[in-house]
Amino acid sequence: MSARIHPFHGGLVLEGHKALSTRTPPAPVPLPERLVVPLHQHIGAAAEPVVEPGRRVLKGEPVARAAGYVSAAVHAPTSGTVVAVEPHPVPHPSGLSAPCVVIEPDGEERWHEACRGTADWHALAPEELRARVRAAGIVGMGGAGFPTHVKLNPGPGRAIHTLVVNGAECEPYITCDDMLMRARPQAVLEGARIMQRILGARRVLVGVEEDKPEALAALREAAGTAPDLEVRAVPVRYPSGGERQLIHLLTGLEVPSEGLPADIGVVCQNVGTAAAVRDAVVEGRPLVSRIVTVTGGGVAGPRNLEVPVGTPFAHVIAQAGGYTGEAARLIVGGPMMGFAVRSDAVPVTKTVNCLLVATREEVEPARDPRPCVRCGACAEVCPARLLPQQLYWYARAKDFDRVQDYKLFDCIECGCCALVCPSQLPLVDYYRYAKSEIWALERERERAERARRRHEAHVARLERERAEREARSRARRRRATDREARQAAVAEALERARARRTAQAQGGRAEGDGAEDA
Repeated sequence: MSARIHPFHGGLVLEGHKALSTRTPPAPVPLPERLVVPLHQHIGAAAEPVVEPGRRVLKGEPVARAAGYVSAAVHAPTSGTVVAVEPHPVPHPSGLSAPCVVIEPDGEERWHEACRGTADWHALAPEELRARVRAAGIVGMGGAGFPTHVKLNPGPGRAIHTLVVNGAECEPYITCDDMLMRARPQAVLEGARIMQRILGARRVLVGVEEDKPEALAALREAAGTAPDLEVRAVPVRYPSGGERQLIHLLTGLEVPSEGLPADIGVVCQNVGTAAAVRDAVVEGRPLVSRIVTVTGGGVAGPRNLEVPVGTPFAHVIAQAGGYTGEAARLIVGGPMMGFAVRSDAVPVTKTVNCLLVATREEVEPARDPRPCVRCGACAEVCPARLLPQQLYWYARAKDFDRVQDYKLFDCIECGCCALVCPSQLPLVDYYRYAKSEIWALERERERAERARRRHEAHVARLERERAEREARSRARRRRATDREARQAAVAEALERARARRTAQAQGGRAEGDGAEDA
């Protein structure tokens, strides 16, 4: 395959605002008074708690186990005492609450004895390496949170030839990946090598946007001249960090509509995920902390911080100098794909990469939507080559069959279409609404199908029980008939025997009478 860069369709060049938070290297955040650790920090089923209030835990000790294959374990971010297992507000646009394990740190930071790694990971089988990744509770750290062990198991019939490591970090304001690549390039590449071994991939391609020269230099120095690992600079164009977009940029391959990268022999992982894989395998450390960008005009000292999972947002922001008088909105993630939260009491999770404390100037102004003028600007910038205006019309009309015909689920919700819309239409909101409604309808259909199967099984069971009862009744009747027949036969035999005896007796008496007469 060619080493050149293959531009993707659409996209936008956005002001980065990256320099705000890259002046100092990442620093560790002191432990808060309490850590609130959600059980659902990933795509898939929520983890199941294995601790109760009053339990002493050590750092890295499991506090919740994975509930099925597409799930992820959760570990204690420090040593201390579990004080509650209860619902607590979590990072979510709706402000919903979810089950959490609340830990009161003891300040000792004692690691659990099971947290042991190996530098000689080359000697381990791919299955063993994958099992260690799974046990460490690692999920995609670029924001999606998909369990990493699942992506590292593409399944039979899918030969993976290329591992793409995503260091593009294209969204404005976010710099946690940039600072990680600068500070720990060897860890990123060793994690990539471990994943390459698990997948059996022939090569590793690391994609980094051109506006990160320090990260590119650090990675290239760490990579050396290895023929099967290449660090490439990609153009600064949002959303180059989208999985499909980066794969196309680096390989020229197109992920099929509604398909997966594994369908074309590629797996894509974030640089933060790669470093976490290395820490799990080499150091034996589960995923209990991450680098978080704290930035925006509403925070006094924008920077990147190494944050234990479960740390309240308020505590993290305080370590960045606290709020300024201009703080207007707290956004999880970036301005394009992030979401606002109402409270800073919610905790950092494995997927929180940025806390954007935005001023009124940085926050998108309130929109006053007007009718679509069919200008086509949205289609020109769509990186997925969709027709956003058609998706809008069908989503608005709740025509969920037609909206799927126009490949709704290929939409990555990057927000390019909404940003250029002259009518100020909240296009992504419509797409998210349509997706959630379709998922709800599918869940309802699945429930109805399960109910139908239960009803059919119930009817079949009743019919089977009825047939079994009838069979038993027939058998009883046959046995009764057979018994009566046998009894009748015996009675007849006895009657015949009595008749013979009677006849014999009568014959004997008749002979006696004849002798007397003679």
